[in-house]
This record gives sequence, structure tokens and C-alpha cells, in this order.
Amino acid sequence: MSGTTDHYDVIVIGSGAGGGTLTHALAPTGKRILLLERGGWMPRERENWDSRSVWLDHRYTNAGQWTDAATGKRFTPKQHYYVGGNTKVYGAILFRFRERDFGAITHVDGVSPAWPIDYADLEPYYTRAEQLYQVHGVRGVDPTDPPSAAAYPHPPISDEPRVAQLSADLRAAGLNPFPLPNGILLNEAAPEVSACVRCATCDGYPCLVNGKADAQVIAVVPALRHPNVTLRTNALVTRLETDPSGRTVSRVVVERNGVREEYSADVVVVAGGAINSAALMLRSASDRHPDGLGNSSGLVGRNLMMHNNSSLIAFSKVPNPTKFQKTLGINDFYYGDGDWPYPLGAMQMLGKSDAVLIGFDAPEAEDPQDLARHALDFWLTTEDLPLAENRVTVDADGEISLRYTPTNLEAHQRLRAKFEGLLDRIQCREQVLENYSYRGGRLGINGVAHQNGTMRFGVDPAGSVLDVDCRVHDLDNVYVADSSFFVSSTALNPTLTIIANALRVADRVADRLGAVIRPEAASPLVPARRS
Repeated sequence: MSGTTDHYDVIVIGSGAGGGTLTHALAPTGKRILLLERGGWMPRERENWDSRSVWLDHRYTNAGQWTDAATGKRFTPKQHYYVGGNTKVYGAILFRFRERDFGAITHVDGVSPAWPIDYADLEPYYTRAEQLYQVHGVRGVDPTDPPSAAAYPHPPISDEPRVAQLSADLRAAGLNPFPLPNGILLNEAAPEVSACVRCATCDGYPCLVNGKADAQVIAVVPALRHPNVTLRTNALVTRLETDPSGRTVSRVVVERNGVREEYSADVVVVAGGAINSAALMLRSASDRHPDGLGNSSGLVGRNLMMHNNSSLIAFSKVPNPTKFQKTLGINDFYYGDGDWPYPLGAMQMLGKSDAVLIGFDAPEAEDPQDLARHALDFWLTTEDLPLAENRVTVDADGEISLRYTPTNLEAHQRLRAKFEGLLDRIQCREQVLENYSYRGGRLGINGVAHQNGTMRFGVDPAGSVLDVDCRVHDLDNVYVADSSFFVSSTALNPTLTIIANALRVADRVADRLGAVIRPEAASPLVPARRS
């Protein structure tokens, strides 16, 4: 269809947590919606659950290469292009940000700035997000838990015996372990009809049985049941072009299977992920927008944040036969330890390492199988700060470069020291193994799973790219619905906040189009039984 333009009410670019969720929210309005995804469908195959295929052979890695601007070296980002985006391989931990996270917080390396909205503004959308993505959890056990208008829609996932013992040991040490808020489609009361089978290959793997609450399963597939919603896969958006005024995007240029296609819409929603969305805006420079589309502030691509993350393997003194391990979190050090005046961050369990992963990270190990039998896997996160010089840029060919210098490393080191100080109390050996293969870990600049902040929102167009409704200040009809809008990164997984804000932006888009969103009930966790 080169040279023609097909018009829609809404075009959504990206089918992940932001774009997929927004499409699902708008689908019942009857408005014509085009969802563009640069990748295809994630294959369903035995290799989904094979650690060698996933981690060592990188079977599902399809993002090509980017450049580290500081060194000029090329690297493969931990980014995935599929229907459902990175949620196809995420760990499905769906935290609300804490109430205090929306205000200014002083860290060892500076101040994490206040958001232009409060927690209360997002709380109703957090509730809707938890219901839609069928989150398991329990309120009030985590000491940092923010207020909520509703209970979690599903009970917490049970701890297997070794993790239950870990929880008891942590409580004995004076801490407050809590069940992680987990988005998997598990029904422990009726396992015979549960989509999730509580396998050992959830965290970081594609789900062979569609038992994970990812954006494809929860949002995109249900949205496609509406005849007004169209999905185009293998559709790379290369440019957004404006009308002569420069205020309205009038053409979305796509390369699909080697053919140029053009589309237009009353509203365009950019949701390709914080890095790719910023890159798209920069690639769309024109005479009216010489520094990039929507970039009169000079902030498009700047303030990139990715968290300080550590993926660590401790070794239990007794065997750990746990299969589904990602059930426990520790936030006692989130705001500090009482002795140091700055926040440290969060700890949580990871999916269990097997002998293949142990052998990758400890090639000198005499018996990787034995180490795997004793492995206890943890994930530590510390907030990083928005710095203007941490940024996304594109070259003349549109290729992506990242420049990133970590912040708050002292806080992260202190959090790690807290963890290592607990090893004896939790019946683990003293040595800790770095789990470099885990997809979210910072093996360097390629650890982009928690990317955010590249087009922050705010009231002042000189100090932000988006307004409070996540509409681009410089444009009349472009909204952003991924983690680009974050003002700070907090020290928690970003996905639920992306989902909640996408629901908020969907309401704004619906209002603009004169449509009414009537939230559809989330797909039931267990199908109704026939008598």
C-alpha cells in the first residue's frame, strides 16, 4: 500500500505493557484502533522453557545492536520485540510505587525529584491495573505498602518449604518479609484448571502455556476480539511526520516486511519503550522540529534511568528443591537502615537457577548440579537518579546510542552488604555468586529491562516533554504511554506503574474522542465449570 494513507481514530505504537493495555482499554469504545508492533508473535515451542536456548543461545533476543556512546562499542540490549513487548519475558512482579516516591527524596548522590501528580491521582488506576493483570498478593505485610482502595484480586502465592523457612528466618532477624505481588494466572485452589502450572521457568522465560499475565495474553488478544481493533505485526515505525503547522502528526510512516506504509489518525500514542520511543521522536526531526519531534525543551532522550540492579545467588546450607521461587520480598531497607540517612532499596526472590546457569556464571565449579540444588536467588534494586547527560541519541542512520553513568552506587553497595550480612541468619553459606545471565541484570549498559524517564512529564514545557496527561507539549495529538514519562525511577519494578498510567492516558484519549470507557471485566482466572 505504498503511497496510500489509511486513517484511524487512534494509532498505538508498541504492544507492551503500555500500548497493549491502552489498546485493551479503548477497544470497547468502538473507535477504529490500529496497533503497530515491530516484532511478531512469540513462538510457542519447547525452547520457551529451555534455559540453554533462552539464556545462552539467546534464541528470543531480536533487538539487534545499540552503541555505548562512552566507548563506541556495540552491544546487544536485553530488549525484546514481540506482541506483548518485554512482558513476554518479564518476571511478572507488579508493585505499586510507594506513596513517598511521588515526592522529592534526598539520596546520597542527589535529589529524586517530585512528580507532577500524587500517589492518590494514580491509586484508582493501580487498582484497575491489578484487577486487569490479576495480581496475587496481600496488603499490609510490606511495611512500605501504600494505601489502597481494594484488596488484591487474588490471594498471595504460597511459599514452597525452603522459601517458607527463609521467611521465618528473616522474621527472626527482625525483618518483615512479604508475599510478592505477582501477575501469574495461577489458581492453587483448583490446579486442574489453572493456566499457570507453577513451573521452574517463569522468571525471564516466555511462558509456553500462556500462564503469565503478560500484555499479549491479558490485553492484546482480548482487544483483538473487537472488530474495530487491527494489529499489524513486523511493523517498524520509522518516522512521525507533521502537517505544515508542525502541531499535528498527520502521517505515521511504517516499514513492514520491506515495504513502506503510511497511516494517519486523530490521536497517535507512542509506547515503544522509553529508549525506542525517544529514538523515534529524535528520528522524526524536521524543519519545524529540527532537534527532534516534540523536543523544544531539549529533553527528549535525556534523564534515562535503568536502576542499579544486582542478581545474586546464595547457597543454602540445606538443599533447596523449590520450583517456583519468586514469592518473597524484603523492603525493610527501602528508605534506609536507620544508621545511614539515605534510601537503600528493595530485595526480592528471583526464579531458581539451574545447573546450566550456574555453569555459565561459575565455569570453574566442579559440580554445577550440586550448586543448583542449593541455590537461592535474589534481586536487589536501588534507585538511580535522572541526569541530563544520561541519554538516548540517534545517528544520521537512526541507529541508537546510549550514554549512561550510574548514580547512588554507594547506596547499592550498602544494600548488598545488608544482604550479605543476612546469609548466616538465613542458613546460607558465606559466598555469593553473581548471576550475570539474568535478563534484567546490569552486565553493563545492556541491562535495559527497567528503562524509564526519557520524556518526563510535567507542568512546565521548558522542563518537561509531556504535559500531566502525557500529551507531548509541542504537539496537539500525540500521547506517550510507556515508562518514558517517569520523573524518577523509584527502587521498584516499573511495570504496574506503566500499566496504571496507560489506563489513565486511555481515559484522556477517550474523553478527547468523545468516547466512554467501560472497563471490561478481566478474563477470569479460572473458567466457569459446567455442571
